[in-house]
Amino acid sequence: MSVDPAQAREAIVAVRNEVAKAVVGHDGVVTGLLAALLVRGHVLLEGVPGTAKTLLVKALAAALRLDAKRVQFTPD
Repeated sequence: MSVDPAQAREAIVAVRNEVAKAVVGHDGVVTGLLAALLVRGHVLLEGVPGTAKTLLVKALAAALRLDAKRVQFTPD
């Protein structure tokens, strides 16, 4: 399967713009999330409460028309 680089870039920019409508100031995190998706990788988002981690994932899932589930761990 061949992917046109120009079309791929347009799609990535469109997703980034959709996420930016919901989350401001996390451009580096969005870049990392998109890179992980493109290479079928995994991402662990860590941070104190209220730093838009869940909102970011929900916005990304909505932009890609996917479901997102929240997984919470405790620092035991």
